[in-house]
Amino acid sequence: MPVRSLLAAWLLCLCWKIQLPGFTQRDRAGNSPPSAKSDTRKRTASRAKAQPSNPAPTIARQWLARMSLREKAAQLVIIPFYGENPGTRSAQYRHYAQQVRQLGVGGLIIINRVHQGVVRQAAPATMAAFLNRMQRLSRVPLIVAGDFERGASMRMLETTRFPHSMAFAAARDPEASRLLGAATAREARAMGVHWIFAPVADVNNNPDNPIINIRSYSENPAEVAEHVRAFIQGAHSDPKNRVLVTAKHFPGHGDTNIDSHYGLAKLDVPLERIEQMELPPFRAAIDAGVDAIMTAHLWVPALEPERIPATVSSAVLSGVLRRRLGFDGIITTDAMDMDGLAKQMPAGEAAVRAIEAGADVLLMPSSAQEAVRAVTAAVQQGRISLARLEASVMKLLVAKARLGLHQARTVPIEDISDALELPEDETLAQRVAEGAITLTRNEGRLVPLENPEASCWLMLVESRLGLQGRSMAEQLAKEFPKARRWLLDATVSNGEIEKVRSAFQGCESVVAAVWAGHRSAGPLPDSYTTLFNELLAAQRPLVLVALGNPYLLRSFPSVAAYMVTFSTTPASEVAVVHALAGRIAIRGKMPVSIPGLVNYGDGLMVAAAASSR
Repeated sequence: MPVRSLLAAWLLCLCWKIQLPGFTQRDRAGNSPPSAKSDTRKRTASRAKAQPSNPAPTIARQWLARMSLREKAAQLVIIPFYGENPGTRSAQYRHYAQQVRQLGVGGLIIINRVHQGVVRQAAPATMAAFLNRMQRLSRVPLIVAGDFERGASMRMLETTRFPHSMAFAAARDPEASRLLGAATAREARAMGVHWIFAPVADVNNNPDNPIINIRSYSENPAEVAEHVRAFIQGAHSDPKNRVLVTAKHFPGHGDTNIDSHYGLAKLDVPLERIEQMELPPFRAAIDAGVDAIMTAHLWVPALEPERIPATVSSAVLSGVLRRRLGFDGIITTDAMDMDGLAKQMPAGEAAVRAIEAGADVLLMPSSAQEAVRAVTAAVQQGRISLARLEASVMKLLVAKARLGLHQARTVPIEDISDALELPEDETLAQRVAEGAITLTRNEGRLVPLENPEASCWLMLVESRLGLQGRSMAEQLAKEFPKARRWLLDATVSNGEIEKVRSAFQGCESVVAAVWAGHRSAGPLPDSYTTLFNELLAAQRPLVLVALGNPYLLRSFPSVAAYMVTFSTTPASEVAVVHALAGRIAIRGKMPVSIPGLVNYGDGLMVAAAASSR
């Protein structure tokens, strides 16, 4: 072969192997080989596969590595705020700026401001604006919590006012509990709240319970467990609205007669009873993947011989919750400024003992500075090991990273309204309220009312300064404008009582609707009791409606008809009018018993009136 031909062949082979610019090399199958950019993409993809699928622990460790001992202790502290947005020159703003920037607390929890007996709730956009400010001040993203037991409405204005938990059980509607969980997560994240302190896993089997009552689903542990599980599943159902969910109050606050806000409650039952009654809902919560469990400030002699709250009991938290139930998530205390704990020991000692017992988060200590100071000193003195402290800090930091707070810690205020008061939420609230209406007594078939407009409607609320009774009064005015109606509160004068008493003479029947929330397990005000007793003595056909506390029948066991809503919300008020007028069927079942009067599961079925269908 001539030299020129050999040289040409050699150059051809060289080009084939090296791939000159503009020269496309193909394999024997005719496919183009990987380019340099393609190789880079493959290597990048390979490295991505080699990385942990969950970067949250890595991010958390990076945050932890930059913290001093005092800052680590401060991460465990959650402080309260009212959802207001004070000016930057105000004392209130400076207080929060100091707590967030200088002290370095781990998070905030929204609470209601109470002024002269009136509860003042926050507006979502106002709260979010404040939280955005605080998030920008904080070195590590803040986690924000709320007791959203019945959706955000428990703390917030401009949100769907869902009924209380017990109404969901009375309606026998676990699917509604699941939908509530999803709606609550959406509401919360839109406003900048990441941690829901719900559902309530307490089994309310004590009619004299002054703090749980309708916040619980039922006195039946299996029923409570079913709704707890459904709520958790719903709250976790949408990855775009990731929240932490909390079962409370461990090991169970349902069988107590003391409000732990004001004293040390006591669960004085055998261990076997605790296993059968109090623990099943918490087991269900753990099985459902609950993120956190909140402790109760109550003494449980069967679990802890020393007279101390479960919050600071290693036997309860580490022994039962961690080891026996196998819970490895976040343990948070209940509010540490409650007397059930605060009267037992100083704030600093309570903080240290809670961590020693197994708690990870210190919620609302009466002094955040004192709590941080005491925990820091306890580590320096060897009372708490650094590893123990860092284990709790890492749990909270990993949770923050999994919530995506390292990527977006603030919220767009202009988008908040798109996630609140949705039509489907309002429909769900009304569906539950109507399904929960339970009739346990109906002598003479008083319900539904034969002539609602000829009946007298007496609405007795806890405080006229609130919103109670307004929705019912408005609904009556719209549907039965000629019906006589009175909206009274416990401060009603004798003169007003006399006017009402005189008007009853012309009533075919009387509907007495009484608002009694979860704190109203005791007797009614004297003015109400006197009025009821006069009605009963006159043998006036009386329908007693308990809006909220289902145990009201104990005070007036001889009434002819007794109806319960298990909630005090506007949806329940409207449902009462519809049920008494025969516009909806009555089908609720009692999720609790009233000793000697009503059994668990009781409930008369009443079809809607033919003219109302």
